[in-house]
Amino acid sequence: MNPSFWAGKRVFLTGHTGFKGGWLALWLQRMGAEVHGYSLEPPTTPNLFSIAQVGKAMSHQIGDIRDLAAMSAALKAFAPDVVFHLAAQPIVRESYAIPVETYETNVMGTVNLLEAVRGTPSVRATVIITSDKCYENREVIWPYREYDAMGGHDPYSSSKGAAEIVTAAYGRSYFSPEMGKGSVSSVRAGNVIGGGDWAKDRLMADLMRGLMAGEDVIIRRPHSVRPWQHVLEPLSGYLEVAEHLCVAGPLAWEGWNFGPEEDSNRTVAQFAELTCQLWGNPGALKIQPDPNAVHEAGLLKLDSTKAKVHLHWRPRWDFEACIARTVEWYRAFKDGADMREVTLQQIAAYERGHSK
Repeated sequence: MNPSFWAGKRVFLTGHTGFKGGWLALWLQRMGAEVHGYSLEPPTTPNLFSIAQVGKAMSHQIGDIRDLAAMSAALKAFAPDVVFHLAAQPIVRESYAIPVETYETNVMGTVNLLEAVRGTPSVRATVIITSDKCYENREVIWPYREYDAMGGHDPYSSSKGAAEIVTAAYGRSYFSPEMGKGSVSSVRAGNVIGGGDWAKDRLMADLMRGLMAGEDVIIRRPHSVRPWQHVLEPLSGYLEVAEHLCVAGPLAWEGWNFGPEEDSNRTVAQFAELTCQLWGNPGALKIQPDPNAVHEAGLLKLDSTKAKVHLHWRPRWDFEACIARTVEWYRAFKDGADMREVTLQQIAAYERGHSK
């Protein structure tokens, strides 16, 4: 990734009030991009958007991606060079309770964004962020590659698979190289952690809530294996994809995986144990498997060979480093630090390649 590429670029970012969107907005600001955010109000209290003053050096508006007319007007008014689409209903367990809203947001919201981009001539690159759960997960031991089948057992996972199919169809129908209308790609990441995530039913968020309150922390699926990675890892990949589309484009649609190295594919129990240990309270962890829990994937891995070969992308922080950085962030928050500065410092450390 070339930070100087982003200086002065106009970037439209949906989901800037969320966890990943907030980190991406701050990183773009740090590199000198002109950022405009379009999103609902922050989804939790507390939240990264408020704590890290994400809106301080960008323009933004509250808007619903299900409203095509409003989003189209916002895009045309800002006339961006690059669009990142992160706005979504992001929780697996929540999707069981609100399936209609999940599909409306994750599928039709993606349709609306792509349709709005189609009517905005300034856009050179559009990056649609989905999830590693977009794949038809057969609980196999090998990692999924970009050409594997889309699918999903639950409403959330299937909505992300559907969003991938929508993106591919729009890319092939309206953004092919011969049309000269800019390029579209989709990107998929592993289980992302980092400071500022307070979402319901996310492991790190649940652990931090309990640890900061001095309470026991309970995990329900200790043996599930996930591709854990710090939020900055996939964000660096998203930025590289967008730069690639701008520099080499217009290009045909394609998907990209951004997952951790094999050693970071660990169980929930291993993740929780190290988090509690680094916080200084290993005795807080309680393992209580829930036999009545809704279905969630037990084994899920991503193959990022394509990004490594064609974009020269590499993960920089291993399993221990990504948890240590995250614990460091929450400890700084608990101690009353300037969290915008703490977040920007972690971005700077990542850029330098420092793991400690």
